Amino acid sequence: MSGKLRLGKTKDSRTRKQAVKAVNVTEAENLKQELKSQKEFTDYLLTKGFSITSIRRYVRDINNFILWLDTENIQVEQVSYNDILHFIQEKKKTVKQRTVSTMVNSMKHFYNHLTLTEQIEDNPAQYVQIKGIKRRKLYQLLSKQELEGLYHNFELPENEKSVFKNQNWFKASELATKRNKVILGFMIYQGMGTSELSKLTEKDIKLRDGKVYIAGSRRSNERTLKLEAMQIMDIMEYQLQTRKELLELTGKQTESYFVTTGSSDRIHNMLAKLTENIHKKNSKVTSIKQIRNSVITHWLKLYNLRQVQYMAGHRYVSTTEGYLVNDLDDLSEEITKFHPMG
Repeated sequence: MSGKLRLGKTKDSRTRKQAVKAVNVTEAENLKQELKSQKEFTDYLLTKGFSITSIRRYVRDINNFILWLDTENIQVEQVSYNDILHFIQEKKKTVKQRTVSTMVNSMKHFYNHLTLTEQIEDNPAQYVQIKGIKRRKLYQLLSKQELEGLYHNFELPENEKSVFKNQNWFKASELATKRNKVILGFMIYQGMGTSELSKLTEKDIKLRDGKVYIAGSRRSNERTLKLEAMQIMDIMEYQLQTRKELLELTGKQTESYFVTTGSSDRIHNMLAKLTENIHKKNSKVTSIKQIRNSVITHWLKLYNLRQVQYMAGHRYVSTTEGYLVNDLDDLSEEITKFHPMG
């Protein structure tokens, strides 16, 4: 990795431009009409760039919280830290721990809105933390050797080259294999996920600099990562030759970096077939997310937390910290395997 750690968004970043488009004017007006009981809070959430689904959930949680306050004869502006703890204890009797955590998150946003509009001085929910929530289980890790083996061994089988080279469909299969190896390289060496691969365009590849620009989204930060030496030749061949041949073969005109051989420009089916292909070569591989999780966990052994946060495109360092837990779990399994107790 090279360059400065830029965890925020610049005024010219593509991420910032995309965030404004998350909810268009018509959708925003319809949403405010739908949630008119919390119009100001809805306005606040819209300016923060939250999706319609998230805004609906936050407003629903706050309306439920206000109903509970009414039964307790407590004014919204007079809520204390202890009142929120009391609410949590009540909710724990009927809903799951993770649901309670989501409700607390909604309250943090709501009271942050009230502090910004100077309706209250302090956010009573700011320091409330729900402990004991089971972390989302990360996938079985693939070793660094297994990951690199997937890339180096990803070729069209020699028997297919000799048997089917004169078949009409073989050309498309050969081009798709070269394309898929480039995709696999981006997964293994830059930790790209499905959405990032689908957004990639030709101008994002900086061959002269040996870097790739990965656009951000509502959930991730943009970043620029270096390309590994073993990727350069495959990327160069794809960009200068294979991609053009795929466009000619399919008759497509698209800005998407990866050209599909089917009628659709969406790459999700293509990635599903790629995952299936990789699974046949290594049965431990189950998904693209598993590959990304493995890559990020290995990065944490080489770089500090903030560097990995940047490389992974995580908006929050707490997300990156979750992979440290996965690394510790993996270490515990190794200890148990080689040094069993008793």
